[in-house]
Amino acid sequence: MQIRTATQSDLEQIVAIYNQAVAEGNCTADIEPVTVADRREWFNSHNPEKYPVYVLEDTDDTGIIAWYSLSAHRRGRRALQNVAEISYYVDISHRGRGVGRKLICHGLKEAKTLGLHNLFAILLDTNQKSVVLLKKYGFSRWGHLPEIAEFPDRICGQYIYGRKV
Repeated sequence: MQIRTATQSDLEQIVAIYNQAVAEGNCTADIEPVTVADRREWFNSHNPEKYPVYVLEDTDDTGIIAWYSLSAHRRGRRALQNVAEISYYVDISHRGRGVGRKLICHGLKEAKTLGLHNLFAILLDTNQKSVVLLKKYGFSRWGHLPEIAEFPDRICGQYIYGRKV
């Protein structure tokens, strides 16, 4: 497996993996699947020099099996320029195999290289697998936004987990 900086040609697979999380209903606050066109502006806003998107490729020709991004927090506010939100998604067929761990470890290492001092993740409070993973790598709960996410069949909150890099 190899982690590398994502390119425009990876966007279709990035979107496909993200839409698996949308379909599950407990991994993201999007309710409807997104399109490549929907995500193009998001992708282009990620400067690889400071806030990159990375993909994890399986070297046995499976292709991209996971991805993560480091996103600016409150873009343009200079006092926050060394803070990033980490978001990560793993193809459903590769979960439970340590892929998420690889993404988090890589993200922590890269954050230092990019001059980031704090990383945080925002996740639905029903996403206990991510809570466990983040805690394992030194993230702690920095906040809770109760009952903020309104789905057609339920309401849930969001956690903010963070750590110094």
